[in-house]
Amino acid sequence: MKNSTRGSVDPFIVMDVMEAARRLEAGGRHIIHMEVGQPSTPAPKAALDVLSKSMTSSPMGYTVALGLPELRRKIAKLYERWYDLSISPDRVVVTSGSSAAFLLSFTSLFDSGDRVGIGAPGYPSYRQILKALGLVPVDIQTLPENRFQPIGSDIEGQDLAGLLVASPANPTGTMLSREALGFLVEACSQSGSAFISDEIYHGIEYKNKAVTALEITDDCYVINSFSKYFSMTGWRIGWMIVPEYHIRRVERLAQNMFICAPHVSQVAAIVAMDCEEELQNNLNVYRANRDIVVSGLVKAGFNTIAPPDGAFYIYADVSNLTEDSFAFAGEILNEAGVAVTPGLDFDTVRGHQALRFSYARSTTEMVEGLERLTNFMDLRGFVI
Repeated sequence: MKNSTRGSVDPFIVMDVMEAARRLEAGGRHIIHMEVGQPSTPAPKAALDVLSKSMTSSPMGYTVALGLPELRRKIAKLYERWYDLSISPDRVVVTSGSSAAFLLSFTSLFDSGDRVGIGAPGYPSYRQILKALGLVPVDIQTLPENRFQPIGSDIEGQDLAGLLVASPANPTGTMLSREALGFLVEACSQSGSAFISDEIYHGIEYKNKAVTALEITDDCYVINSFSKYFSMTGWRIGWMIVPEYHIRRVERLAQNMFICAPHVSQVAAIVAMDCEEELQNNLNVYRANRDIVVSGLVKAGFNTIAPPDGAFYIYADVSNLTEDSFAFAGEILNEAGVAVTPGLDFDTVRGHQALRFSYARSTTEMVEGLERLTNFMDLRGFVI
């Protein structure tokens, strides 16, 4: 049977690392997980409670394609609470996680062969989804001095149909300032390029509040998710905000591609948005982990990092330690029992010299993971 060229996407390496860790765990090893960008906390308790009641009183059938009206209203209210913005619920599209939002965005905005700019290092599935849709991902090699975020001059002369940015970013956790984000929005406006803002780590910030692109323009697509701040990764529930003149366009695509986001997840999400105290307690854990892991990695010998503004990642330059981050990550997993992600997932050009460390798990696990990493590095004479 003939295979399509669009199906020839690269593997999501962090998922392969997770599988390798699972095999070791099945054999009796205790693994510290610093590879996956997933909160160790469950969905908020009140959300679980209301769902258990709803499951016995409702058939949980299809919802309308754009999502439950109550959930769309609550998401719109979130923008008022977090950013002092008035967003019409009509512009809110509830999706099956942010992944479905990317599919809807790319399908709505671009034609086959269009070039779409993405920052490198960046979330690997951007590139693979674009390729699978017959689009051309254009990696923008961001610089450490720009905190691995694209700047206006990076997209000049690139002939882009669109630009996708993330702030806070995966894998670096760095954020765009209002001014920097504004420059990118304006550069896209001047060139006629669509602007997509991935904001799934909003809410997980440590000093300054992340800026939403909607504070700058309504002529953009904004994507968010309940996976990170709301601790609902496996529930596969997210959302996007689109311009008013794109609502019906996106609705038609959603109807045909997904019918609707999972009904049960939408019910839980409605209540999760009210669980502020529990969610802030989770954030306090990430904040404590951030300080512990940043200092611990430096002491262990991973001393070239970009301290994160948000999310729960640290991206480390390991060019002084290896030229093969994939093999190095494998050694760390097998010998130290710590799962980390090689940078090849995020940057096809420079990723062989980088590792990503996630600190989304418990503080106890992070402390043990750092002890194991320090011992591993000490055996190789790298500890400073």
